[in-house]
Amino acid sequence: MEGKNVVVGGWVEDIRELGKLIFLTLRDVTGVAQIVLVGEDSLKQTKGLTKQSVIKVTGMIQKSKARDFAYEIKSNKIDILTVAIHPLPIDPIGRLESNIDNRLNARALDLRNQKTAAIFKLRHHALVSIRKTLTEKSFLEVNTPKLIGSASEGGANLFSLKYFEKQAYLAQSPQLYKEQLTIGLERVFEIASYYRAEKSHTIRHLTEFTSVDIEAAFMDYSDVMDVLESVIVDVFEYTAKNCSAEQKALDIEIKKPSIPFERITYKKAIEELGCDGIKLEAGDDLQDAHLRKLGERHLGFYFLTDWPMKLKPFYIHEKDDDPSLSRSFDLQYGYLELSSGGTRLHNPVKLKSRLIEQGLNPVQFEDHLRAFDWGMPPHSGWGLGLDRLMSVLTNIDNVREVVLYPRDPERLFP
Repeated sequence: MEGKNVVVGGWVEDIRELGKLIFLTLRDVTGVAQIVLVGEDSLKQTKGLTKQSVIKVTGMIQKSKARDFAYEIKSNKIDILTVAIHPLPIDPIGRLESNIDNRLNARALDLRNQKTAAIFKLRHHALVSIRKTLTEKSFLEVNTPKLIGSASEGGANLFSLKYFEKQAYLAQSPQLYKEQLTIGLERVFEIASYYRAEKSHTIRHLTEFTSVDIEAAFMDYSDVMDVLESVIVDVFEYTAKNCSAEQKALDIEIKKPSIPFERITYKKAIEELGCDGIKLEAGDDLQDAHLRKLGERHLGFYFLTDWPMKLKPFYIHEKDDDPSLSRSFDLQYGYLELSSGGTRLHNPVKLKSRLIEQGLNPVQFEDHLRAFDWGMPPHSGWGLGLDRLMSVLTNIDNVREVVLYPRDPERLFP
């Protein structure tokens, strides 16, 4: 396009005056361009211009002598569209480090930092890959309610609110809805926000999080583990291939994980921890310290399978050969739990019995149980924490870094 006239718009990243020459660095979401202005008229056009102001430039493309630009735009007209007021709350270029709270308070400006922007470009491509993989496996994308009338999984960690004159809650998962949908659609997935009223102050917990959920009729838990493995591997392959600039900005190299993912039973995990001097009884839950020790033995992604029934929700199916164990799994990356899933109960009599065993009132689940009399197929599924997956993909420990506007027990703004 050398010698052609163009019109470009963007944000002023740098301004350098050299006598009657002015050099501007202009950035938009696609990259940077150098703008050259010559003469006193050009100086007048840029009077009052500040960094991060928005401008429109009309000019001609020419070769550049600059080290960082093969070509530049020689401007003949600049329109200042919006002036950025200084001082800015953070340095969006990243030359001056800001702590995460200051950056989150000015999140829109923080996205001018190319390292921050790279995270959310990667997140976009990860979602493209997930939708592509699941669609190719005949899953249909659905949307379920986030305002619900009863505790969706019987848990206590729900946000409650008044819904006109009724009691309502924010959904903590689409579990019961996606199970019901297998009657008519067989294979469904949803990518949406969910809510947990947990006062957890860690770098991996949020009160609002994005979950990728699937449910599939006529699949066992080993089948949906295969689906989950494909989703993860495809995300890494897709972003490794399509996000080279983002990897460079974050100084990471995305590599396809080794497959198949290792599958370790809960019983085997207890035995391994025993070899490390950690004595646990069958039925004990695995705490952070235990999972960290297992993560040292099993690097990368691995499944923990066949958990004790007493540690799992009411809708999980028991194993035929040992009713004390469940057809369930967690997907781990080291100590970090990314996903949980399993085969669900589809027998309404067993389901009611399990609700009572866990101290839950079947009457509160009448709408859900009714669907099981309409021909509920055997089905399995899982939920995957997208934010935690992004932490692994970007090699960033704090999950707040990979969420645009994170919500935790202390943060409700902006």
